[in-house]
Amino acid sequence: MKDAFLEFETERLLIRPTNFDDAPFLLLLLNTPKWLEFIGDRKVYDLPASRNYIKERIIPQFYKWGFGNYTLIRKMDKIPIGCCGLYDRPGVDGIDLGFALMPAFEKYGYALEAAQKMLEIATDIFKLNKVSAITSTENMASQNLLRKLGMKYQGLLSISDEDDPVLLFQLSKIIS
Repeated sequence: MKDAFLEFETERLLIRPTNFDDAPFLLLLLNTPKWLEFIGDRKVYDLPASRNYIKERIIPQFYKWGFGNYTLIRKMDKIPIGCCGLYDRPGVDGIDLGFALMPAFEKYGYALEAAQKMLEIATDIFKLNKVSAITSTENMASQNLLRKLGMKYQGLLSISDEDDPVLLFQLSKIIS
């Protein structure tokens, strides 16, 4: 995917649309212990499956909405450290904010930095008046980050009959 989808940056991060070059990194990220525990097993166990995940799950959202999953690249050394994005997720009211980091890059404020940028572009560029976020009831780090972003807890949400309920957070903004 080398189309003209928007790229962003923060003080420490380059934020660019996830593409096929990210398949090896995404394979690692989707199989980290916290991803598997808190987000779920996407059944991506090899490079072909990672490329297919990008083709089937990531690229279509960019073509439909202009946004989706972004790979986070640390500016200082150009290392991919995680992902953050805005997702059209079935069962969630509004566009969903999501984020995940490789374990070595947690607790440095990267997720907060990237998520703040995603909320900024959600309103300023994509003109969304509400952004939701879901998280596991056990994922305290994610819950704390969502509160730092100013998102408000709305209650439990059941997305499917097979999965446990998740916590729903939302942020509404008036667009001028």
